[in-house]
Amino acid sequence: MQQQSIDSISFVGLGLMGTSLMQALKRAAAATGRKIETIGFDPGFDRNDIEAMTNTCGLDRFETDPAKLYDADLVVLCAPVLANIALLDEVKQHSPAGALVTDVSSTKAEIAARAHELGLDFIGMHPIAGREQQGYRAASPELLEDRLVILCSGKALPENGLAGDLTELLRISGCKPVVMSPEEHDRIYANISHLPQLISTALMHHCRDNVKSSGPGFASVTRLAGSHWEVWRDIIETNTLNIADELDAFSTLLAGLAKEVRAGNFDALELKFLEANRLYQLLQERGCS
Repeated sequence: MQQQSIDSISFVGLGLMGTSLMQALKRAAAATGRKIETIGFDPGFDRNDIEAMTNTCGLDRFETDPAKLYDADLVVLCAPVLANIALLDEVKQHSPAGALVTDVSSTKAEIAARAHELGLDFIGMHPIAGREQQGYRAASPELLEDRLVILCSGKALPENGLAGDLTELLRISGCKPVVMSPEEHDRIYANISHLPQLISTALMHHCRDNVKSSGPGFASVTRLAGSHWEVWRDIIETNTLNIADELDAFSTLLAGLAKEVRAGNFDALELKFLEANRLYQLLQERGCS
């Protein structure tokens, strides 16, 4: 099959991730002698934001007309997941035949199911990257370098068509594309992303009376407690059962840990520390600190 080329990309939502991804894909295309036109829209932008986005951030055109906004080879939805799901109807109405649609939401099963209902050529995408600062002013193409990018494309990474070109552009930009099904993605990230967020939130509530006496260790372990509810409400609503199962399993682990502490079972506690030390070292070797 002859490789199709992405010549234009529409980004709906121009925050940290949308802008960073736009810059990374443009830079990857330029590295191979190509030019990709970037079109974008963000409902929260005023005139100053639009000028900054087009003059300094690399966006070619800010577009408010849906018929022109979605007229691209690739449409990337960068709003919270429930907003992205709602936007799929607009995408269906205005995007050209054969356009590839993706998103950067933190859950995948519900949006993939809706895209399938609408008959869209859709592949869910989840860049595993971020930073504490938010908004396009904190964006950088380096945000995605050496980071995993999950593509929910079935059993294998796409190598042909527009999806294959997207995969190649991600590789050139320094990302590490890996494949999962939407269901597998939501199960795994309920464990390693959504559960830690809720643990951090719960820990801050549990320790609230003593926060003023805490040190940098407590601040480090509760960093996720500063996350915005507007984003996490959508994540919890679209991955409810997986997250609840993880909370139940972790509660069981905590109950067992309490019994070992109460019983003074230091051998068992030492084994847990040693295994946690080993796993932490693996994270350090991967550059995940």
